[in-house]
Amino acid sequence: MAPDAASTPKPRDVDARAFREELQATLTEYDHVLVDFYTKGCTLCQSIEPVLGSVARATGVPILLVNPQTDPSLASEHSIRSVPTLMLFQSGEDGSPEEVDRIAEGFVGAESIVEFVEEAR
Repeated sequence: MAPDAASTPKPRDVDARAFREELQATLTEYDHVLVDFYTKGCTLCQSIEPVLGSVARATGVPILLVNPQTDPSLASEHSIRSVPTLMLFQSGEDGSPEEVDRIAEGFVGAESIVEFVEEAR
């Protein structure tokens, strides 16, 4: 069971090389984790970032921010074709992270992201 939304951590930047471990560790404490795959120069990515704090509070789901350009194998492993890409993860039957769903259509507002998370859960 996830902690309540008031105790959900703020979105945090995670080094791509440490992403797998961070995702696994976060899933031991929370049922789901939302990951924002972004790049530094992406205007759409910059416009989504400010709304992610309200998404975390509204859903109780922690958010990891990851730049896949710093580890190209990460983009390949998760089939990241464009940024921003938002992916919701949960623990699989074997305990490893598994993708539940994704949004990869450019900018989406906070309400759409909250709806996406709630529907995917």
